Amino acid sequence: MAPYKTKRSVNAVELLNRRSRGTRDALSRYNLKVFRGVLLQDTRVFLKVWSKTSKSKIMYENGKFYFENYQICYSCVHSDPHVLYKLPKRSKKEKLEDALLCQSPLDKTLASPSDQKPSLLALTANNWLCRLSVDTGKELQKVYLSPNLKFKYLGWDISPEIFYVKTVQSKETSLERQAGIVNNTIMHIAIFQAFPLQIVGIMEINKRVFGNGITDVVLSQGVLAVSYSNKSVKLYSCEHIFQRYITEELTLGKQSSLLRGKTVGEFPFGIPVNIQIKDCPPVLFEVSCSNNGVQVGGFPWHYIYTPPQKNHKGTHHIRSLKDNIMATNGIQNMNCCSLESDMIFFHPDDSGRIIHFGPNTINVLKILGELNSSLPSKIVKDFSMTVDRQNRNPTPQVTVTSSGRTVKRRVQQLDDDPDQKTFRLVEYEDELDLLTVLVTNGEEEQGIAHVQLHDNQSGKLLRTVELAERWDETYRHELFFDKDTIVHIEQQNTNFCCHVYKLEGLEEYAE
Repeated sequence: MAPYKTKRSVNAVELLNRRSRGTRDALSRYNLKVFRGVLLQDTRVFLKVWSKTSKSKIMYENGKFYFENYQICYSCVHSDPHVLYKLPKRSKKEKLEDALLCQSPLDKTLASPSDQKPSLLALTANNWLCRLSVDTGKELQKVYLSPNLKFKYLGWDISPEIFYVKTVQSKETSLERQAGIVNNTIMHIAIFQAFPLQIVGIMEINKRVFGNGITDVVLSQGVLAVSYSNKSVKLYSCEHIFQRYITEELTLGKQSSLLRGKTVGEFPFGIPVNIQIKDCPPVLFEVSCSNNGVQVGGFPWHYIYTPPQKNHKGTHHIRSLKDNIMATNGIQNMNCCSLESDMIFFHPDDSGRIIHFGPNTINVLKILGELNSSLPSKIVKDFSMTVDRQNRNPTPQVTVTSSGRTVKRRVQQLDDDPDQKTFRLVEYEDELDLLTVLVTNGEEEQGIAHVQLHDNQSGKLLRTVELAERWDETYRHELFFDKDTIVHIEQQNTNFCCHVYKLEGLEEYAE
């Protein structure tokens, strides 16, 4: 017989003893379970506490708003959002082109205390990579990238340890064409380790190695993904590229022979190109797909894509990455008649599941399959969510005029028509294990929006929050659910506006 178990409360002394024994993860999970219970109580309500407009795009990340191209930072951790810092005005050549939030792993102790704290990685127009404190805006570190290359974009690899900086794509000029000069360089990519900030190397992407028709290059999950104009995508191993083609290991702040003894990362020398790819690396994987879109994930590994042929439009194919075999029930199609196409992606909770999201249905799918089995894997539905349109009378396709003439509608009502209840967004809150679904209802031109909180494991609806502002579907919207905070950012013509909702009476739980 199993031992008898009772549910009992845990006092503060026992929690502190657990922490001293190194069980902080368990303590954190326990606290979040308690918080989730409080969040879902009927006596708790979300109230709109703050709104602010801006003429430039508004960014939200981890309890902070960034205005005026990251120049002004507001904290909304507490009930009343307030200015955290304002950066000095920058000239046009010093403006921030892109930024990433950088938070070090909790299980790693770094040499410098400043490396341990969250920071903002910012790329300037004049090729400086800066690390700024997220709490004060103070510059913690500064690296000069290159005097000759124009870097423009920042991106994370899926691994939180690696990020990359891309240049703008090089295009052949009319003068080069007239002179018969062939420019094979497409772009350059600088790859960094984040904790602490350290350079891995800079590589050149050129036509001689990777071929013609390159439209984009990204790093993801340790692979270099190259997209082509013929709708194909090729994946290459970053580990293989680093092992074979790095000509010299570089260290920021130290001298390099590639710079003739100059210091790496200092102005005006920057960082040299130390990854010299002379021949095409082995192709790990290649697929032709619509819009160069391919996703890899699941357990065991699978990939999702839409074939480029017209007869496959609107379908999503799921195949095994190991042997390219189509999974049973691996063609997913919602048969939507809508302006916005349905979306499909691997669930961000690392469960290996798949979210298929359409205007009136959200399916969460599971992959059933053994790693070394010769049988194809199987796609099954874990759970499904649908909008309730029972009270909505469908628009008749055939009507009869007063004279008795029959008129047939030529255009069918769209599934995402603003006049009816529709799924618009779905997000995942990892700490509380909740799916956040935004539903709009434009009946009688009211433009009402609701935020629905669903259990991530079962899909059960746990609570609904109505937004106070009118939802205009003609504009762009973003929604964030962050523990006790709901953030709605919308574009209104040329202006942007953010709205903040807080859970009433939770000040005592704020960190």
